Amino acid sequence: MYTREIQAPRASPIEDGNPLIGTWDRAFDKVDLLEIRKPFSLPLPRWAINTRIKEWQSFSARNDNIMLEALFCDLKLYRMAQVLVYDTQSGEKHLYRKIKPGTGWTLSQSLANTSIDSHSYNFYFRIHSWLEANTVILDINIAASRRKPSLTAHLAYNVNNQNTTPLAVSLGIAERRTMYAYKTFSPVQHGDIVWGGRHISLKQENSSGFFCDYKGFFPYRMQAVICSAIGYKKGSKRFGFHIAENQTKEQNRNNENALWVDGKLTPLPPVRITMPNGPDGVWVIQDVEGMIDLTFTPKELNRSGMQLVFTNADYNAPIGYYNGMLLTSEGEQIEIKNLLGIGEKLVLRV
Repeated sequence: MYTREIQAPRASPIEDGNPLIGTWDRAFDKVDLLEIRKPFSLPLPRWAINTRIKEWQSFSARNDNIMLEALFCDLKLYRMAQVLVYDTQSGEKHLYRKIKPGTGWTLSQSLANTSIDSHSYNFYFRIHSWLEANTVILDINIAASRRKPSLTAHLAYNVNNQNTTPLAVSLGIAERRTMYAYKTFSPVQHGDIVWGGRHISLKQENSSGFFCDYKGFFPYRMQAVICSAIGYKKGSKRFGFHIAENQTKEQNRNNENALWVDGKLTPLPPVRITMPNGPDGVWVIQDVEGMIDLTFTPKELNRSGMQLVFTNADYNAPIGYYNGMLLTSEGEQIEIKNLLGIGEKLVLRV
């Protein structure tokens, strides 16, 4: 069965200017990729190196009635905030997006106790990452438009390490360039969503979500596929998986794939995600260790994109159903049948 080393917690994934590669079960105190000495062969100025770092945070919150997926990106050339809301009972969904060219809000280098907020026309959000108090809080307020209802959301995630073991990784992309990811699967301690006049309350006993923080020297032509879902086993065991296929090296030794069952972390092996009939058809997600064997069937298609002279983005994020099985590090088989989740296929040139 697949295993990998979980290293002792440390303050940073960079030591004496050298990037570290590995997997940890605690967040770093600080992540500043500009501390890497000579990430490129050419002696570039600090501002030029900074333009090559892409950063984003993502949130999900789900219960039996609602699914919310939020993404906040700092791509240096522009900033983007995107929120997808889906009513699992009626099938109603709306995708909200705000793009700000040039400089603007900046994601923090620490999750200990920091916040960012953005006030722009008809679109407000605030993120307070407070791991020292075992919580991450997201506030969103989006005004109604002619085609979309207003959206207000307040979500507080319980990220107490005694309840859920997070995953932190530093992965190689080039010789001295890395990406960092922090992921945690946690209950939504309390939350409220007001959407089109409806008030949906989220409670810890029946609501869960993911919080993810990414930073990296991702390639100019970046490609990634991400699969995630949340469910319950017999006996009310809460579980969630967050699996990605990306452009990092030596994925068998370290990667960002993880499964949580009742808060216990199982690091998963690398996967191959194939789409024989394209992203609108069935996705096949498998590994070579026998721990991941899933299919994803899209139900609701969600596409967004942008094309400019120096950049373009193509983002497919269908909502659909997972079927198959996952295996924990203890050999417990998690049967998955018609589990609602999301798949994300990103092609980015920036």
